[in-house]
Amino acid sequence: MTKSRNTASALDAFIAKKAEIDAMLERIKVLSDDHFDTRPDEINWGHVGTLSHYAELLKRITDAAFKEGEHAD
Repeated sequence: MTKSRNTASALDAFIAKKAEIDAMLERIKVLSDDHFDTRPDEINWGHVGTLSHYAELLKRITDAAFKEGEHAD
């Protein structure tokens, strides 16, 4: 495989993966805008635990992407 062809293949894969991430982020945004499918009178500590778990997973991603936390230089 030539370098040009390899670069084009990598670019195609990158763009496809970026589209996958963008779709996931949009779904999360819609769910967040809807308060994660909860009503204020239904909120319990289980919901808090679930959101804490989501926040921790997202923090791992943002720390890696922005070189923060354990990924800081």
